[in-house]
Amino acid sequence: MKLALDPQMFYSTQSVLELPDTVASLGYDWMELSPKADFIPFFSYPKVDDAGVRALKKRAADAGVGIASVLPVQRWSGPDEEQRQAAVRSWKRIIQITVDLGVDVINSEFNGRPEAPETAEAHFLRSLDELLPILEAEGIKLVLEPHPDDFIEDGHAAVNAIRGLNKDWISFLYCTPHTFHQGNDATGIIAAAGDKVSYVHLADTLDHTANNGLRYIVNPPGSTVRVHQHAEMGRGEVDFDEVFTALAAVGFDGVISSCVFGWDEHAREISIRQRDKALALVGKHFGSSTQESITSSKTTSN
Repeated sequence: MKLALDPQMFYSTQSVLELPDTVASLGYDWMELSPKADFIPFFSYPKVDDAGVRALKKRAADAGVGIASVLPVQRWSGPDEEQRQAAVRSWKRIIQITVDLGVDVINSEFNGRPEAPETAEAHFLRSLDELLPILEAEGIKLVLEPHPDDFIEDGHAAVNAIRGLNKDWISFLYCTPHTFHQGNDATGIIAAAGDKVSYVHLADTLDHTANNGLRYIVNPPGSTVRVHQHAEMGRGEVDFDEVFTALAAVGFDGVISSCVFGWDEHAREISIRQRDKALALVGKHFGSSTQESITSSKTTSN
């Protein structure tokens, strides 16, 4: 099992090359590289050259930080065909960057519009027709998550879609801050995924469906926006004991990544508390030996 940090709250003040040292200083041995303007932006072609990739790989090695995964978000499920082709072009470069970093995991989203799921699925599968042979040849494992406002939002539907792709190296990511958008059924979804669940995003959120949907108020009434947060654990209503009980029941042995967004002014303190809360949950539900196996040698330095 690996405990990683998505250092997104440091993105506005640090270059991608500065992140490994920051991650190490917070007591994490692993880093998740989510979309960043000077690396791989959202819905855009990568903005890093081979020299930059080599520099990032060296900085991570020097800091003693492994890169757990690369996380691109591209419009590979449309809705526009020209956008889909551009996304595939970006994906090919992203795969090469991942290989050159020495990383063997890419996690991403289904993307595509929820109001046109059949069209989105057709675009998604067309993109995979081009990309799966490259991923397989390079030995890259693909991890997919249902996301609010994607054409697949429900956790059970995502697990079924992943099984339908029929590749043992394509697996499922359970994202805790999406709990209430993907069906509020951590136990059932994780049990259905079984050995397909290989990655967990760890953050909290309020249940937007509670109190007749009035946890958040969105105008005009009936708006189709998807509201959720990536808050520090304890600031929302996710039942983390339920999540970790379910993970332990299926023998989870993948990546747990802290991914809190939106509190940049408290990024360091929150990242350290997230680390400690995650380790406590692992110890409680998986046992002290598992906890000790992922406890960073750096945690005593904070």
